[in-house]
Amino acid sequence: MANVQELVSFVISGDVDKVKSTTQQLLDAGEDPMKIIDDGLVNGINVVGERFKEGEMYVPEMMMSAQAMKAGVELAKEKVSGIEITTAGKVVIGTVAGDLHDIGKNLVAMMLESSGFDVVDLGVDVETDGFIAAVKEHNPQIVGMSALLTTTMPAMKDVIAALQEGGLRNDVKVIIGGAPVTKEYANEIGADGFGADAALAIDLCKELVV
Repeated sequence: MANVQELVSFVISGDVDKVKSTTQQLLDAGEDPMKIIDDGLVNGINVVGERFKEGEMYVPEMMMSAQAMKAGVELAKEKVSGIEITTAGKVVIGTVAGDLHDIGKNLVAMMLESSGFDVVDLGVDVETDGFIAAVKEHNPQIVGMSALLTTTMPAMKDVIAALQEGGLRNDVKVIIGGAPVTKEYANEIGADGFGADAALAIDLCKELVV
């Protein structure tokens, strides 16, 4: 008989098939889907985040774990219709204009979802207007921007300026990340925070929505 604790280890090992089959077995046995999500899937990804911060796991492994977790969450969520799932907050995320890199952004998006955030992923090469339109449409608490090229980093400053000009800046927190991005640059352009890696970005989002 499957148990919720097994899900934790399967998420950590990034085994999508076993996460899906175990989640389905638990659901078929009448297990509470929210218990499956919180005690199994989310617990697993939290362990992964801690191991990543300690240098015990790396980005490819964390991506596999996040994908496994997401597969289980999607199955469990089908059984929670009618139950109000409280979200940790809403985040609009995207890679800035001129930049097509998405691995880091995708990882942050998946880990945010696993941590209970409602994520609106705008994709890559997102123009300033795209971020502004998404803020107006979705009313997020946080806007997350990623850049992997030094040449595209100024687009982050443009988005913050546009939020200011549109009277939206006080309504959202802005976080930035990506290989060339630094805490100093975040301070310089007026961002609210900087995530050096995906795990730290999740911690930062949790702090900003408290």
